[in-house]
Amino acid sequence: MELKTNAALIIIDQQKGILEPRLGRRNNPQAEARILELLDLWRRTGRPVIHVQHLSRSPESVFWPQQSGVEFQERFQPLAGEQLIQKQVPDAFCATGLEARLREAGIDQLVIVGVATHNSVESTARTAGNLGFDTWVAEDACFTFDKADYFGNAHSAEDVHAMSLGNLQGEYATVVRCAQILMTAVNL
Repeated sequence: MELKTNAALIIIDQQKGILEPRLGRRNNPQAEARILELLDLWRRTGRPVIHVQHLSRSPESVFWPQQSGVEFQERFQPLAGEQLIQKQVPDAFCATGLEARLREAGIDQLVIVGVATHNSVESTARTAGNLGFDTWVAEDACFTFDKADYFGNAHSAEDVHAMSLGNLQGEYATVVRCAQILMTAVNL
C-alpha cells in the first residue's frame, strides 16, 4: 500500500444539510475529524483535493439548491486551487467531467471520504473501481444512517456502513483506516 504524491482526496457531500437531525441516527461520530486530518495532510503535501457538492433535484432534499443545506460546512470550504465537482445523483462521476479531469491531471489513485457510505461514497467508489482507478475508501472518514432494507427490516447505521464497505472491498476498492493512510504518507 503506497500513497502516491498525486493521489486525489475526494471529499463527498460535506454540506450543511448532512447535519440535519431528520436524517436520523448515524455512525462514526469522529468521521469529520478523520476527514479533516486527511484534508490537512493533502493540503500540507500539495496533493489534489476534490470537493464534491450534491445539488439535489428534489425540493424535499437537505441538498436542495435553494436553501442553506446545500452549502459546504465551514470546516470543509474549498480553498483556492482545490477543485469543485457538482453532482445531481449519488455518483460523482456521472455527468460531471470528473473522470476527464483526473485523466488529464495524470491521477490514477483516489482516496474517497464523506457521506453517505451506502449512497454517494459507495456509488462513486464503484465507478472509480470500474474505471480502473486505484481506489481507497477511508472507512473511518465516512458515515451513514440507520436504514430499512427492501423488506422493511431496520438496520443500524453501523450495519449499513459495514455492508456497504463489504460490497466495495476487493472488487471496487481497498477499504482502509485513516491511520493507515497517514502512516503510509509519513513513510514516503
